[in-house]
Amino acid sequence: MNRLRIRHVTGYRYQGEVEASYNEARMLPVSSADQFVLYSSLDISPVSSNHAYVDYWGTQVSSFEVLTPHTELTLTATSLVEVRPRTHLAHPMGWPELAGVTVRSTATVEHMRQTRLTEPPEDVAALAAEIVARHQSPCEAALEICAAIGDRMQYVQGVTGVHSTAREAWGDGRGVCQDITHIALGALRSVGIPARYVSGYLHPRPDAGIGETIRGESHAWVEWFCGDWRGFDPTNSIDIGDRHVSVGRGRDYNDVPPLRGVFAGTSGSELFVTVEITREA
Repeated sequence: MNRLRIRHVTGYRYQGEVEASYNEARMLPVSSADQFVLYSSLDISPVSSNHAYVDYWGTQVSSFEVLTPHTELTLTATSLVEVRPRTHLAHPMGWPELAGVTVRSTATVEHMRQTRLTEPPEDVAALAAEIVARHQSPCEAALEICAAIGDRMQYVQGVTGVHSTAREAWGDGRGVCQDITHIALGALRSVGIPARYVSGYLHPRPDAGIGETIRGESHAWVEWFCGDWRGFDPTNSIDIGDRHVSVGRGRDYNDVPPLRGVFAGTSGSELFVTVEITREA
């Protein structure tokens, strides 16, 4: 078991004085079977009242407005989480059974539909279909699909943005975890496997000592349904383990952005992000 302290600072620097801003933040993890939140808080500057709720997808949301003039908005999310090793059990569910279960539950059928961000290129769908033809198990097929996509994509920052689609990233052959996850989601859904986007954090150094603070980033990975939800990190080609802390789940990135908002009073803004992760036990 890992005990991880996460400090995530993000916000906007505006190109002038903002009269008011209205925002939503999805930066705090919630307890689940695989992780237990010992502590979490969200500090907002300028000071603002906020309304916390859990959205349709089960993600903790802080909704807030700042009605005093400001030139910068800063959010600091601090969490202490115990993360348990995941056990990936064998799932004997076959293709006909999966198809029958999928259409009977909103938890799965809503993760079968492609979105603008996940719609796969033709060759990605063909690759997924080729892999499926070799497997009687949807879970084994999904694992090979995600690994194959991770192998074919080069992790490069700065070549894509939050609005980039799976088609665009695949065509370039480069992207970040968000893009690789979108491509994997599109491939899985194209062959009838329900799949969802997971946002969170990954401790980047498995050999880091206790008390050592590491510069990290927000991270994304995929979960697919094959009798139960199974996670995999296609960017790093690893199973989800006790270095992954989940924050939110949805159909794609648009369901779980760390910070989203609108403002009035100036012409533009610049986003800034810093993530620090410390292993405490």
